[in-house]
Amino acid sequence: MPSLANKWVLITGASAGFGAAAARAFAREGCNLLLGARRGDRLEAVAAECRALGAPSAHACRMDVGSTPSVNAFADWTKSLTPKVDVLINNAGGAHGLDTVANGRDEDWDAMVQSNFLGVMRVTRAILPLMLNNPGSYILNIGSVAGIVAYEGGSVYCGVKAAELMITRALRLELCGTGVRVGSIDPGMAETEFSLVRFKGDKSRSDKVYEGVEPLTAEDVAELLVFCASRPPHVCVDQLLVKCTDQAAIHKVHRRTAR
Repeated sequence: MPSLANKWVLITGASAGFGAAAARAFAREGCNLLLGARRGDRLEAVAAECRALGAPSAHACRMDVGSTPSVNAFADWTKSLTPKVDVLINNAGGAHGLDTVANGRDEDWDAMVQSNFLGVMRVTRAILPLMLNNPGSYILNIGSVAGIVAYEGGSVYCGVKAAELMITRALRLELCGTGVRVGSIDPGMAETEFSLVRFKGDKSRSDKVYEGVEPLTAEDVAELLVFCASRPPHVCVDQLLVKCTDQAAIHKVHRRTAR
C-alpha cells in the first residue's frame, strides 16, 4: 500500500462528524492537514488533536462553503502553505428538516443546496489548480445512500446528494487524462451530529433514528476515505456505497427491542 506520509489532505466540514474523524485518521497516517469549517473553536481543537496524533502539520482556517468569498479566501490561505493538495475531501454538508415538498421551508432548502451542492462546486473549483499537476491526487466527495434512493421528507437532501454524485461523475470525465482521481463515498445510516442538525437540536428525536440499531460510525467512513486515498495512483474508486449491516435498504432496517 503506498504511504500517505507527508501528503497534503484538505478536509471541509472538519469540525465534527465524518470530517473530524477523517482528520484524525489521516493524522495517524502522517499527513499534513488543511482543515476548514464554520465553527472555528471546534476546528482548532480538532487540529490540535491531529498534531498530537502524529500529523507533521495540521492547519485550521474558518470557512463557509456556502460563500464564494469565504471559499476563495480559504484557497488563498491554502496556497500560502503548500503548492499542492494531494487529497481533497468535500465533506461539508448536512440535512435540515424532514418536511415534505408541500411543507418545506426556503431557509432549509437553501442551506442544503448551498452546502451539499454549490459548496462542492465552489471548493473543487478553488482547489483544483493545486491538484492538476499532481498525478495521483484524489477528490473524494461525501455523498449518501439518499443520493441513490429517495425517501419521504428527503426530497431536497436526496436531490442535492444525487447532484453530488453527478458532479463526481462529470468531474471524473472532465479530468480523465490529468491523473486526478475522483470518487464518491456514499454512507447509509451513520451516527454523527447529522440527525441532531436535521431535527434542529431535538436530541430525543435524533436518538430515535438509531434506536435498536448498530449504525456506522464516523470512524468507519474515515477508514474508507484513507483506504481510497492510499490506493496506487492507477487505481480510482469511483463510487463506494456503504451501509451498516442492520440497514438492508432505506426502508429496511433491523431494530432490536430493548430487554
